Amino acid sequence: MRERHLSGHDLSTRWGRFKAYWGSIWGDHAFLRIGFSNAHWIGPDMVRAAQPWPYQLAYWKRDGIRTIVNLRGGFDASFYALEKDACERLGLNLVDFTITSRAVPKRETVLAAKALFETIEYPALMHCKSGADRAGIMSVFYRHFHLGEPIRQAVKELGLRTMHVKQGKTGVLDYVFERYLAEAEPKGISFIDWVKSDAYDPVAIKGDFQASWWGALLTDKLLRRE
Repeated sequence: MRERHLSGHDLSTRWGRFKAYWGSIWGDHAFLRIGFSNAHWIGPDMVRAAQPWPYQLAYWKRDGIRTIVNLRGGFDASFYALEKDACERLGLNLVDFTITSRAVPKRETVLAAKALFETIEYPALMHCKSGADRAGIMSVFYRHFHLGEPIRQAVKELGLRTMHVKQGKTGVLDYVFERYLAEAEPKGISFIDWVKSDAYDPVAIKGDFQASWWGALLTDKLLRRE
């Protein structure tokens, strides 16, 4: 049997694999995702979801998925070791694209997201932890850059349907698009041109955003979003 030492986790023994699952179940709250994947097809070749279990990756493989896009980072975590191991065994491409849920994406991040959707092998599944916030903004990018939908339509991927709460600190993601729709779209400026311009200032945009106290309490303390 080929040894699997991934992200500091020894998956070559039953005990090592048990410890990885245990760490994922309790440390990453994976028990909440046993029967809930928050998975949605958002286009003909893309699924957005919460962090998948290895058995769920096997299901998606059978359903035709070829690429998994991890939006979380967490490369030393047990969930990532299990995910990487499962992708290797199943023959799935694993692409790491780290993005945050409480900050305005840097210009380089938006451009990299555009390039990602132009180069990955489809059909694909992208996920964060809960499938609500980081998967949400990347779904907006996918529908805009890959499907060609206007931002005003694509931004619907950020909503309660997938458990995204715009009133919390994660609402800064919505605010990015609200600023574009208010300031640039009426002038006929495309989203990508706005991002490339001096008007797109992530620090200033985040500084103008204010989350409600109850929204921050819900997302940070109760739901414990990353």
